[in-house]
Amino acid sequence: MTWQRAVLKLFSPAFLVFISLASTQLGAAGITLTQANGDELTLSAPAQRIITLAPNLAEIVFAAGAGEHLKAVVEYSSFPAQVLQIPRIGDAFRIDLEQIMALEPDLVIAWSSGNPKTALQKLEQLGITVWQLEITRPEEIADAVADISRAAGTETVGHAAAQQLRDRIEQLRQQNAHKEPVNYFFQISPRPLYTINGQHIISHGLEVCGARNVYADLPTLAPPVNRESVIMANPQAMIAPESASDGAALDIWLQWPELQAVKNKTMLYLPADEISQAAPRLLDSIALACKFLDTVRKNNHHLGAQ
Repeated sequence: MTWQRAVLKLFSPAFLVFISLASTQLGAAGITLTQANGDELTLSAPAQRIITLAPNLAEIVFAAGAGEHLKAVVEYSSFPAQVLQIPRIGDAFRIDLEQIMALEPDLVIAWSSGNPKTALQKLEQLGITVWQLEITRPEEIADAVADISRAAGTETVGHAAAQQLRDRIEQLRQQNAHKEPVNYFFQISPRPLYTINGQHIISHGLEVCGARNVYADLPTLAPPVNRESVIMANPQAMIAPESASDGAALDIWLQWPELQAVKNKTMLYLPADEISQAAPRLLDSIALACKFLDTVRKNNHHLGAQ
């Protein structure tokens, strides 16, 4: 077959029909995403008008390279700086349905355990595509970055960012894999006194550093506890989010000088926005906590040698 006949065959009606059908089937396949409950959601095309219903989700959208597609966010979305210029449609608990409808989003990304189910159901009833995410471990932050980049068609940026996050987590794991465990108490708030259990993402993050949560076995993610039980647990370290409203929140323990963490001055404050949100910056706080826990270990060895 001469090259002229080969070219003519490429443009034959049968070949063009085949290409058309193949393209239609490829387009129909769409972009498949997994909901928090395991169900599948399929987008016919990359999302170009995105709304997020939790501050951490807005941060992840930017990390995925899709910030330019973000048309609205909720209150307390503050990172990166560009997000401050984006319209607000309420907060995580109360969202303005009319404003969302007016923005005509092709994808609303929700926080499965943080947004009211009734509001999400109403959005779906109004014909809005809602994708519910849940992140319970640090490595799932990287997964969310990669998945959102697929949803928005920004894979080149998103997949690279996700790999960087995975590499960083793995590096922290390897650096701390064989270190002596440190028992800690994480204080969410001093009055009333709340902590976290072992299934909380903060606990999973601190596990990377070789840390053990003294309340790991409690059944509730963020349970109330009493001071007596903390004193009985006698943690080697105490950690709290740094909050202007609470001041030096761990100072409530100074009246018990025999507590290990008080006696050894092993109390750490982590930036509240970083440690409290399932977003890429959580790894910054985990890295900071790992360095702090090394100090706790050195103190323990020094005291043991005395």
